[in-house]
This record gives sequence, structure tokens and C-alpha cells, in this order.
Amino acid sequence: MASSAPGTIPTRFELRTASNQAPPLVGHNVVTGDAALAEAVRRHGSEDVLDSLVPLGAEAGTADAREHGLLANTHHPELVNYDRFGNRVDEIRFHPSWHWLMERAVGHGLAAAPWEQQAGGDAHAHLRRAAGFLAWSQTEPGHGCPISMTYAAVPALRADAALAVEWTPLLASLRYDPGMRPASAKLGALAGMGMTEKQGGSDVRANVTTARPTGTDGEYTLHGHKWFTSAPQNDLFLVLAQAPGGVTCFVLPRVLPDGSPNRMDVVRLKDKLGNRSNASSELEFDGTVVRRLGDEGRGVRTIIEMVAATRLDCVVGSASLMRKAVAEASWHVAHRSAFGGLLADKPLMRNVIADLAVESEAATALAMRLAAAVDRAETPHEAALRRIALPLAKFWVCKRTPGMVAEALECLGGNGYVEESGLPLLYREAPLNSVWEGSGNVNALDVLRALTREPEVLDAYLTEIGSARGADARLDRSIDHLLAMLGTLMGSPEELEASARRLAGRMAAVLQGSLLVRYAPAEVADVFCASRLGWADGNGHDGTYGMLAGGDLAAIVERTTPMSA
Repeated sequence: MASSAPGTIPTRFELRTASNQAPPLVGHNVVTGDAALAEAVRRHGSEDVLDSLVPLGAEAGTADAREHGLLANTHHPELVNYDRFGNRVDEIRFHPSWHWLMERAVGHGLAAAPWEQQAGGDAHAHLRRAAGFLAWSQTEPGHGCPISMTYAAVPALRADAALAVEWTPLLASLRYDPGMRPASAKLGALAGMGMTEKQGGSDVRANVTTARPTGTDGEYTLHGHKWFTSAPQNDLFLVLAQAPGGVTCFVLPRVLPDGSPNRMDVVRLKDKLGNRSNASSELEFDGTVVRRLGDEGRGVRTIIEMVAATRLDCVVGSASLMRKAVAEASWHVAHRSAFGGLLADKPLMRNVIADLAVESEAATALAMRLAAAVDRAETPHEAALRRIALPLAKFWVCKRTPGMVAEALECLGGNGYVEESGLPLLYREAPLNSVWEGSGNVNALDVLRALTREPEVLDAYLTEIGSARGADARLDRSIDHLLAMLGTLMGSPEELEASARRLAGRMAAVLQGSLLVRYAPAEVADVFCASRLGWADGNGHDGTYGMLAGGDLAAIVERTTPMSA
């Protein structure tokens, strides 16, 4: 309804009727409406893979999904330490919307299903799952944590064939079956992980939690704590502890085979930055029964496959936050008028949205390339590329997310600053993935570790970016600049470590540039190379979005703006 003419007194009805507001972003397909994601799925998979994701994308774009995401964060999980009789239970109670989201995430195969699908001959199981995770996480990011840890647990469990046979079918199930019951009584299970402790953080070799053998083969009891363990309601956990032979990995069932709860005391739920839907906790162990996973003293090496898989989800999850943020921003400016016309038609706003869109597309392209590498892990090139590209992407994409989401929020102005818009949740969540599974420094140093200890990873990286040689002069110059930088730094260990972030960021940007030059529309690749690779010419990125110097910005904005059903 139009508002009263200037100078007239509005009626009470007119005061209470909003005009010039963008409608809620619902009724669209989150998969097929994302050109960058859909093209990446076709590129690395097939049209059939994309078709299989259409139902997920449609449900993710419904008003129901949006409402459940808001409700799950409005009504926080509740820790119940004792039942009414005084028995220690340590149960977590969730709002029904949490269970609605979890049921669908599991049912769409976003937990551990791809591992069994791959074993059954599905050549694109991990790509399909990563694309689905990117799309579905836009409904609400918090419930992605237990989904991600469940996905990541399977490759680590393979260190013990008996444990893998016992748990993998439950973790790979499409049935969400919450509640504290033994594995034998469940239709599906979820996994968690406990690594960090108060005194060590990322330095897990400083852990003080001890594991004592019970005399039964492979069985121990834990004594100690974990400082940050998400989803304590899950069915099993992979944890690290000091065994007689050193840091060792263990499998901790939430409920013992006889139906009694394992001794895993939930001290408190964390009052944390980010989502409020997921229950993150501090745990204490005193006689907690566990099974050894892998050899004593090899705990870090055993759990590293779980870490690698969760790092992939950090990249995919950050790409999801970026995509949701730019979708909301581009949708808003396409419907909001100011200063005599639509915001989307204003040159400066178009510059901002196009810049955000390029950032999002680069993150999506890299995330899907990594997922495709998991599908082809038996190929030496793909395995080596995953080894180097994963910490690069984890460092770069996750670290760029907070600034990008903040800029998208600003596009909505005051509308983006209220919780109902969903943007404040995205903003609080944006730093998470840069902290989870290794901070920026940890991942930058992991890049150095790979470069100095595994020569094949640099060969794989150079082969990958080299396939785009000759397509864009700016990319070619950035590759040459990067090679010169590597040559200088590799001969100076101290300078190499001090420059680890700069090196990792540039390697990641070049990898993104090579993907966009090869596969993205010309207008996207052109803007990316001009704005993100300028350091090769002494013109670094300004760090502020909306400062693009040229390019077909209107086409980029049109490409990124969601279309209603």
C-alpha cells in the first residue's frame, strides 16, 4: 500500500502497514537457483547429480525451513543434569525445530551416507553431499555441526575394522533417531569429537586426560576433561587422551551396550558466539569406558582423517554462509527503492553486490573442487591436491567470511540488524569455521608442513593452477609472482614461517582464480582477477567491498540474485 502523500497525516492503518519492503526470501530452490553451485555440480558430477538435489533445494527454500531455523536459535538447548529422582542423566533438551532440521539433514544424506554410497559405486557421492550441505546449511548453520562430525567420523573409524563395522552403518543411516539408547537399539547414530583441553587448545599433545587400560582387549577408562565438545547428545565420540604409549585416539559410546549411560559428565553448555541452536559443552571424565582406535601413541595420525573431513565442511559451511548472505543482500536490493529508484540499479550498490557475488562464487567453486577430489581420492593427483588445497581453502575462505557477511548485512541497513532477518545469526556464525579444526595460524603452518615434507603436493598444486595458463594475463603474472615468492621463502625457514599467512592467502587466491578463469562466466573471472590478484602488479585488494574498477557488474548481480519460484 502506498503511504500518505507528503504533508498529510497518515492514518493509523497506514502507520502499521509497511511499504517499500522486500518480501521474505522464500519459495525458491536453493540449489538450482544458485548458478555457481549448479554449474559446479554439473562440472564435477553430472546433470543427474544436480537433479537428485532438487528436492533438497526446494525444501531448503521454503517458509517452513526459514521459520524452523529462527525458532531453533530462539529456543536454546537445555542441559538437564539430573532427573526428578536425583539420578545423573546429563540429557540435552531441544526445541522441536532442532529435530525438524536434523531429521531432514540426515534424511537428505548429509551425514555419513556418502561413504557407503561411494563403496556401493556412486562416483559422485561426496560432491552431492557437499553441494547439499552447502545448500541445506543455509536454513540454519548450527545443526550442521553434528551432521559434519558424523560425516567425518567414518574415515577415522576405519583404523579399526571391528569398530568400523559396528558403527558405520548407523552413522550412514538416513534415519534420525535421537535419544540415549545403546547402538543395538538405534536406527541411526550421530558422532562427535573431543580434542581440545583447557591447557592446550590446538596443541593436543599437551592434553592431560589419561586413559588407563582395563585389562580387557582394547578397553580403557578415561580420567580428565574436554574444554569444547559440541553436540554432547550424540551417540559416540572420538576423543584423544594420554595412554601409556602416548597420545591415543579412543571411541567413547554415549550409552554402554547394557543400556546404562557412560560416565561422561556434561559440566555446562557453552555461552558462545555464533549459533545458539547447537549444544556445545565442557565435559569431565572419571572412569568413562572407551575403546582404543588405532595404536597407542598414534592418536593424532588416527584422528587426522576426521580432522580433514571436518575441515572440508568448514570450507563448505563458510561458502554456505557467504551464499546465504549475498542471496539475502541481492534479494533485498532488487526489491527496495531509495533515492528515486531500485537499490539494485544504483551504480555503487551494484558494485557492492557484484563484489560480494564474486567472493561467494570463488568460495563455492573451490569448495566443490575439494569435494570432487574426495570422490577421486584414489588418484594420486587428486589426493595430493586435496592435501595442500584443503588447508589453503580452510585458511582463506573461512577467514574472508566475517568481512563478507558484515558487508552483506550492511546492504539491508536496519532491516539486516534485526534477528528476524537472519543476518545477525550469519554474522555471529561467520568467525566459527576459522577457529574450528585449527585456527588460521594452524592451517597456514599446515600448508608449510605439506610443502616441506610432501613434494608431490606442490606438483599437484602447480599442475592444477597451470591448467589455466594463458587464459588471463593477470592470473599468469600472479602465478609467476607466487613461484618467485616460493623460491625465495623455501630457502629461509624462519622467513617462511613468518610469511605463512601471506603465502597461504596468495596460493588460495591463485587457485580460486584458476578455477574461475577455466569455468566461470567471463565477467566473474575478469572481476576476480582484477580485484583479487592485483598484488602481482603491486596493487593489492583494498579490503573493502564495492571498490571494483570495472567489469560487467550488472550481469554478475543478475547471476547471483535468487529467483522466486
